[in-house]
Amino acid sequence: MCGIVGLFDTRGKKEIDQQLLRRMNQTQIHRGPDEGELYTEPGVGFGHRRLSIMDVSSGQQPLFNEDGSVVVVFNGEIYNFQELAKELAAAGHVFRTHCDTEVIVHAWEEWGEHCVDRFRGMFAFGLWDRNQQTLFLARDRLGIKPLYYGLLADGTFIFASELKALLMHPDFMRDMDPHAIEDYFAYGYVPEPKTIFRQALKLSPAHILKLHCGQDVPQPREYWDVPFVAHESISVQEAEEELIVRLRESVKIHLMTEVPLGAFLSGGVDSSAVVAMMADLTKEPVNTCAISFGDPAFNESQYAQKVADRYHTQHSVGQVDQDDFDLIDKLATLYDEPFADSSAMPTYRVCELARKRVTVALSGDGGDENLAGYRRYRWHLYEERMRSVLPLGFRKPLFGLLGNLYPKADWAPKVLRAKSTLEALARDSVEGYFHSVSILKDGMRQRLFSASFNRSLQGYHAVEVMRTHADKCPVEEPLSRVQYLDMKTYLVGDILTKVDRASMAHALEVRVPLLDHKLVEWISGLPVSFKLRGHEGKYVFKKALEPYLSDDILYRDKMGFSVPLASWFRGPLRQRVSDALMGPVLADTGIFNRTYLKEMLDQHQSGRRDYSAPLWTLLMFESFLRNVLHMDQPRLRANDLKVA
Repeated sequence: MCGIVGLFDTRGKKEIDQQLLRRMNQTQIHRGPDEGELYTEPGVGFGHRRLSIMDVSSGQQPLFNEDGSVVVVFNGEIYNFQELAKELAAAGHVFRTHCDTEVIVHAWEEWGEHCVDRFRGMFAFGLWDRNQQTLFLARDRLGIKPLYYGLLADGTFIFASELKALLMHPDFMRDMDPHAIEDYFAYGYVPEPKTIFRQALKLSPAHILKLHCGQDVPQPREYWDVPFVAHESISVQEAEEELIVRLRESVKIHLMTEVPLGAFLSGGVDSSAVVAMMADLTKEPVNTCAISFGDPAFNESQYAQKVADRYHTQHSVGQVDQDDFDLIDKLATLYDEPFADSSAMPTYRVCELARKRVTVALSGDGGDENLAGYRRYRWHLYEERMRSVLPLGFRKPLFGLLGNLYPKADWAPKVLRAKSTLEALARDSVEGYFHSVSILKDGMRQRLFSASFNRSLQGYHAVEVMRTHADKCPVEEPLSRVQYLDMKTYLVGDILTKVDRASMAHALEVRVPLLDHKLVEWISGLPVSFKLRGHEGKYVFKKALEPYLSDDILYRDKMGFSVPLASWFRGPLRQRVSDALMGPVLADTGIFNRTYLKEMLDQHQSGRRDYSAPLWTLLMFESFLRNVLHMDQPRLRANDLKVA
């Protein structure tokens, strides 16, 4: 895997500052410690950091076509590059390497911007065509690989794999976007295409951006979407059989490498399925790794061991202990913007463990979104049935009142914790689902923010992110619709971002066969009853895997990859979270209502409420301010945060 960076003068052909480009490139050395090269010509500069995976002896980047008029920097893998290379060679293109990168320049020459339609893989790349005076950026369909960009005041367009490279540019403005802050405290991450900074954007998954010298920067164009086109006729048994064939084929193409390869093995269904397929496709024992927790309520390493024993893998286990808190500030520097998924800690550690033995690891990410594995999908369908019976005009006042009156009971069994459900029923479908996934609910965010910051939002509400995607969703069916929303928000903004940064911090490439776009397309067309049947998510997936995995792997309750924050904040992290929330860094921003911060802190530490997720979200925001913006001194005020 690699890191890419580029500078482009949209107004002319000014000379590129090579030293600046080198410094920007070096910020991403962790993504590619093997080699680092630059290319510049008037108006254009590219940088690349390489982690050698394919064609290790050659394939250095930036890489050119035959006459040097097209140059590319690329992060990712094109799994069908060999068949594309044959087709392009037959059309007259001359190849000098055996790597997938060279396919990109020739595919551009042959098919132009439609080259991305031919690629099967994970990718983010920047390409310069001197003859057409065109800069072309592209990101893979599911957003496995990241790409950030921004336009500076002098007309310089900058792009990179990580925000830290953009932050290195002296003309990049670091003022935060209030809308992104609202989004962060709702979702726990900043959803595409925003970043925390007003001057930077993410190129959204399945989007391309084509810039011409002397012209304004256009809006990105989407080139693919999850189709959700129903299969004409398919039985459960036929779906089971075809699913295994397609999964096996996807895993097989993801094994392509010239360096040591392994897999993450959590003991859950998805990673276990990937390992089962790998074991059947490789001659040597699969290298697997897992993370365990000292707290048995969060530890599923014994299930990973069962799978490892069954398939005779070379298995290793690391443990995340309750004193592993030095990672908090480390994570802030990895993600470059606020990121509140606490499972980033064990993900970082499992990547660290894997890198000791392999350079490439396969993961099971994407199965929950593809095959309806999250419990919240089941609850959403219950709520949808109620919404279909009672009109919103009746539900909103009735359930809104009941939700306000019903006590918050974090300590009670889930069946008795009805407050959130009642509040969701008072909303329409999209707003109800947004409510269910929000870390800080609407009322909490209003109380969290200061009056001046609430005014700076100018009526903006984080649910608008989901409404935008819902308006584009190709289906109305409730389950498919929320799966689509998760693919556009949670999967790319949280899951894939978490894995990319944690793995790249250790120069480890992670591949996700369950997110092969051909597999995603096929699964999206399965009947919803094949995905969620009664209480059972991933129904057809689990049925198909019964010959490969035991029932205690397939049908036990989902645990997730989480850490015991609630007890940490009442125990070893008690003082740290208190110092962060009530300290000068958050106070000096003017963003927060300190009275509410104190209320949340006191109620959590006394055991009256579980505010562990909101507190972690605040802790990571404070760490971002200190470690990325270096706001140890008062420099930011809420009234300076104007909406762009």
